[in-house]
Amino acid sequence: MSLPTDLMYTSDHEWIASEGELSTVGVTAHAADALGDVVYLDLPAVGATIKAGDACGEIESTKSVSDLFAPADGEVVDINEAAVADPGLVNTDPFGAGWLFRMRITGTPDLLDATAYAALTAGA
Repeated sequence: MSLPTDLMYTSDHEWIASEGELSTVGVTAHAADALGDVVYLDLPAVGATIKAGDACGEIESTKSVSDLFAPADGEVVDINEAAVADPGLVNTDPFGAGWLFRMRITGTPDLLDATAYAALTAGA
């Protein structure tokens, strides 16, 4: 799967798409592949205040349970109920229907562009 160049990325393998004052967050295809078949999502609650780099949820797969890290400081304003109901969307469409939550960012996140993220994951 090609890496979308219109998104920003974290070194923890989350992506962020900014749309006005709101940003959509998901995990990258690289992370989804490493996780294996995702079977359960524990996402942050709507209204929760999250801090960049802190664990804000969990992703459970057939291989393991992994923390979901906040990509930026802010407030969670929406979660993807479709992905909660069908966690496999994270594997089949990580940059689309498999998005995880939307947030209002309150700080300046430390993000990577697609080229820098590709370089980070090239040796993985």
